[in-house]
Amino acid sequence: MPHVIIEYTANVEAEARIPELMRALNDVLIRHADVFATGGIRTRALRLDQYRMADGAADDAFIHVTFRISAGRPKAVTGPVCDDMFAAMREHLAGVFARRYLGLALELVEFDTHGFHVENNVHGRFQRTLEPQ
Repeated sequence: MPHVIIEYTANVEAEARIPELMRALNDVLIRHADVFATGGIRTRALRLDQYRMADGAADDAFIHVTFRISAGRPKAVTGPVCDDMFAAMREHLAGVFARRYLGLALELVEFDTHGFHVENNVHGRFQRTLEPQ
């Protein structure tokens, strides 16, 4: 059940190639399928039309990724995943970062599952079944 929420300022949308950034972050999580079930991955992007950064200069931009997971995994497990996600962000956005003022952030949020309800039949598509040969 990893949820990836990308908030980005409207002034960086075209340069940041947000759909490709979403794919890059999903790919990181898929590579960590031993930690997070592929069928539970949810990635969404939210364009911020109203924002203010630093002194309010019009060319300042930011991309903030919130990585939401249920609590309970040790830091030794989640740390490398976060490192890989941030590395993917930096790689994807390196050209943008070199051309303009840009703030990048990745935030891990672990939430208590008390009161969290979910139903998902997508997992079945990724489960391997052993068929007699």
